[in-house]
Amino acid sequence: MTFSIVARSGAAHGVAVASKFLGAGAAVPAALASVGAVATQSYANLAYRPQALALLGSGSSAAATVRALVAGDDGPVAQRQVGVVGPDGDGATFTGDDCHAWAGGTAGDGYAIQGNMLAGPQVVDGMEVAWQASAAETRLAYRLLAALRAGDLAGGDRRGRQSAAVLVVAKGMGYGGTSDVWVDLRVDDHPDPVTELQRLLEMHSLYFERPDPATLIPLTGLVAEEVRDRLARAGHRGDDVDAALADWAGIANLEERIVTGAIDPLVLAQLRAF
Repeated sequence: MTFSIVARSGAAHGVAVASKFLGAGAAVPAALASVGAVATQSYANLAYRPQALALLGSGSSAAATVRALVAGDDGPVAQRQVGVVGPDGDGATFTGDDCHAWAGGTAGDGYAIQGNMLAGPQVVDGMEVAWQASAAETRLAYRLLAALRAGDLAGGDRRGRQSAAVLVVAKGMGYGGTSDVWVDLRVDDHPDPVTELQRLLEMHSLYFERPDPATLIPLTGLVAEEVRDRLARAGHRGDDVDAALADWAGIANLEERIVTGAIDPLVLAQLRAF
């Protein structure tokens, strides 16, 4: 009783899901960097998650992976729904004949979209249009959320709203470069979960993404003087403005945006608002 998209963009793989179901993000998505992503839903078989990733990792295509998942399932396959995307080629989706109407899905190069107990086929259609319209250079989490938002606006789960989640993986893109989990956000119980997920994603971008090198401002001259003064007023004094800024940023949870000898405009804005 859920709608989701699994997709690939550049080197990243991810899943976005929404449902009138408590904590859909705990059950539906799974992804592995450089391997692929899977969404299991509608009387979900959670074993599909490790099984799909293992099959993709062995070189199986998304379509072959879906076929293998269904063939190896001794449960109520006719009530299952699953979407898979691998490191290349088309995604693949399966909807059992006994899924609650409306149920169905679509797939194409690098994506698969599926849903059940939906307001109608316009939910999946709207998600596909939004996915294809999003720019390839846009971060995958935002592309996934745009598709999810389109599905939500088209009626989404016909029972209403409750939870939403987004999971994105890419090599070395996690916190501090020590993890492949780029984004992992869940809204487990909320009257407008997709909107709340958007708010959390924007916060995540501020606190955990690395700065765009093209936007960095040299920490010299008047900028350095302003930063030193603002840091001093915040209790972070010292001749070494880089060290003082890093100290303040650690407390403000902005350490991922610190670059020696320069300042991220977003960090400067946060410092000015402090």
